[in-house]
Amino acid sequence: MDPDGDLNPDTNDLPLRANTNHILVRHYVLDLTVHFDSKVISGSIVLFLEPRSGVRTEAGGSQDGFTSKYKEVDALEDGKKELETTTTKVVKMCGDAESIQSSSLWHTTSGGEFTLVLDCCDLDVSKVEEVDVTSVAAMLSRFPEVTSKKSGDVSRKPQAAFIQNLISMPSSQWRQQHQLFSLCGRAPGAQDGSTLQFHRDRWSLQVRKNGVTSPQEFPCALRICYETKPAGGSVRWTKDQDNRVCVYTAGSPINNRALFPCQEPPVAMSTWQATVRAPSECVVLMSGEEQAVPAEDGDTHFLTWNYYVTMPMPASTFTLAVGHWQQVTAEIPPELEKGVRDGTDCGKTAKLGPEYGQWTEAERVSRLGSSSSEVVKGSPLQTGSRDQTTCVDSAFCYSSLEDEGLSVTDYSGMVDDGISCSHGDYPCRFTERSAWSQRVIPHRVFSPACLLQKAQMGVLKLLPQCLAAAHAVLGVHPFPRLDVLIVPAGFSSLGMARPNMEKTGQVSESGSSTVKHALNPEKPFMQVHYLKGYFLLRFLASQVGEQQFIEFFQLFVKKYHGHLILSQDFLQMLLISFPGMERKGLTLGAIHGDWLDQPGIPKWLYERSAVWSQARLVEEVKAEVVKWILLSQSHHGKGRKRKRMEPKVNYKELTSDQLVMLLELLLEESELSVASLRALQRTYSLQNQDAEVRHRWCELVVKHAYAQAYGDVEHFLIHDQAMGVYLYGELMVQEDPEQQALARHCLSLVQGEMDQSARRVVEEMVL
Repeated sequence: MDPDGDLNPDTNDLPLRANTNHILVRHYVLDLTVHFDSKVISGSIVLFLEPRSGVRTEAGGSQDGFTSKYKEVDALEDGKKELETTTTKVVKMCGDAESIQSSSLWHTTSGGEFTLVLDCCDLDVSKVEEVDVTSVAAMLSRFPEVTSKKSGDVSRKPQAAFIQNLISMPSSQWRQQHQLFSLCGRAPGAQDGSTLQFHRDRWSLQVRKNGVTSPQEFPCALRICYETKPAGGSVRWTKDQDNRVCVYTAGSPINNRALFPCQEPPVAMSTWQATVRAPSECVVLMSGEEQAVPAEDGDTHFLTWNYYVTMPMPASTFTLAVGHWQQVTAEIPPELEKGVRDGTDCGKTAKLGPEYGQWTEAERVSRLGSSSSEVVKGSPLQTGSRDQTTCVDSAFCYSSLEDEGLSVTDYSGMVDDGISCSHGDYPCRFTERSAWSQRVIPHRVFSPACLLQKAQMGVLKLLPQCLAAAHAVLGVHPFPRLDVLIVPAGFSSLGMARPNMEKTGQVSESGSSTVKHALNPEKPFMQVHYLKGYFLLRFLASQVGEQQFIEFFQLFVKKYHGHLILSQDFLQMLLISFPGMERKGLTLGAIHGDWLDQPGIPKWLYERSAVWSQARLVEEVKAEVVKWILLSQSHHGKGRKRKRMEPKVNYKELTSDQLVMLLELLLEESELSVASLRALQRTYSLQNQDAEVRHRWCELVVKHAYAQAYGDVEHFLIHDQAMGVYLYGELMVQEDPEQQALARHCLSLVQGEMDQSARRVVEEMVL
């Protein structure tokens, strides 16, 4: 079935169905097993919920005027507020007639009961149950006041009181909090005799409890048992460059709703922890704050990996990748092995022990009263004031790179600049003085075996410089570590944004909304918004001075870290910081009008392009272009003997960026000789350059029907699938039978492993 067949092809809107204005997921506990034989991830997820106060639901009640930040912005822009009830919105956004009928029946027979709505797609849900957290001994010992008659709050339901206390634990006790979340995640279902009803439609999972009419009465801990589908839009089952099976999350275009039921609107930020079982020969990589070390899973041939995050984030940031990858290693000069400047010991291999998941409940309970800075039993990672990661091998991190001559930025003054954390309570690195000077965080690179050498030279050696550059511009790294994976060729997402002038769509009273055109299959392959955004930042820097702009960036990040932000937040703070901009006519409205609210190239960019075109590096490229054009012209109408006698031309060595410009300028030529194309390929070894260069080379090959290099085109379409999407169109538009046959042949080779959005775009061109 076409995964998007029930949506309007002219809009391709993505529904965000979760009723986040009524109730929020504050923490997820996932327990998953990866099955490569059936291409399924199975298991359960426990949601810890907190009701919003004073909201009105479809079952009635009052509302305290709460509206999300996004709703307020839309209302300001539109000059109106169009509120819809959850029932109307859900029915409206259902897909085909059958879904509309079943969803309508589910809602109209509810009897006024409150409905929890989660974003969910392509999942087989087998059971939804309330979790009995009162059965967890550690909860009783940690929060004895909940069941005490002296508490003065005996009217509160213990389940809700326990969860509220758990959610409200201070960040200094985050490790104990996660241990309690883990224990509650394994608690049995509630035995109060009541049942939870659930309903699945195209885009959501809806849950009710008999007799519950408000979010405040709704269960605060739910377990959902489910499994993914092989063709689910959030999970990609494919093979890596070694032709070995692997799976990874494909958050674009439908985020993670086909990996686990969740709340997708960005306002629904939460923390999470996950246990993932996978075949013992595989590596499990996941977004998380500590490097996971696997533990054996009983008598099975599986290993168990545990990850977690303590910073609340949108569900779309959850990433998972499982495959037969290897860690890229490199010999580190002795002077670099002294470790990161915050004192982390990266040169020693820590002793491995049993994972937290192997403890008995008694062991876990006995540790809940310990200090948050204490080392978790069996963890291979030493902890400091905030349990900072320690590397398990020397390839995991580098020094601060002072010995490599990189500039060192002093951030000591920024710690006392009057800007303090204004986000919710979580263990924030911005509060750690040592993090301000940690220019290079611990990092690892993973790759298929066949690409280890390329990854070592092209990625691992560059990461310290990249991390140091990011630190110089933005300041504190928000996370304590970084993993980089060389993804399979079928990974098609060139970016995570969905660029669009239009607003995201009206946010309903419940918090549900739509993302306009988010399911348009061509969106992931558009890069213009990134380029235009880059030039907007360059324009703003030119108005205030580059160094002043970088210093502003650092202050902006420090002020807004941990928050959801809009472009207005950035621009308004910029205009306040540099009041002289408004005197130049650079108001918020003017910037939006010139750069954000209309297509095309702004006047400033036209003017600057004239200046940039005269730069030395550009002039060098133009001179080389002339040589190649003259060479091409010299071959027209001449015999082979005459060509051999021609004097050799000395071509200047060019950088990769210069090669891109050279090929783009040559693409403007209506005719290039076969001999010049052959010489061009040989001179610059174009088939061995990076993907940006090779893409332009393939365009030249197709435009001039240079059959001798069709192998380069085939290689690009197979191994650089995301960038090669529109090459298929160029092959077809020439109406050359040989080129069209090449396009169909390449599609037949990769059709099974292509991302579904890429496949749809290419099939429309080729078939």
